[in-house]
Amino acid sequence: MTTATTVEREIRLSFSKADEIHDGLDRAVDALIESAAADANCGILVTRHEPGTYTVALDESVPFGQTHEVLAA
Repeated sequence: MTTATTVEREIRLSFSKADEIHDGLDRAVDALIESAAADANCGILVTRHEPGTYTVALDESVPFGQTHEVLAA
């Protein structure tokens, strides 16, 4: 099961199965691409907080048109 919480510039995701992660993160990135294009001053940052828990967010430290990934822990 996947749980998602959406804030204006951020989507928080929790996955209970490893095989859901790739598709879930792809959908979250796709959902933020339109917002990133409207801003044209930020990219998308995918952060893994712990196994199965991620944040996908618009981030001004990421160049426009790019998606970066980081591990928080």
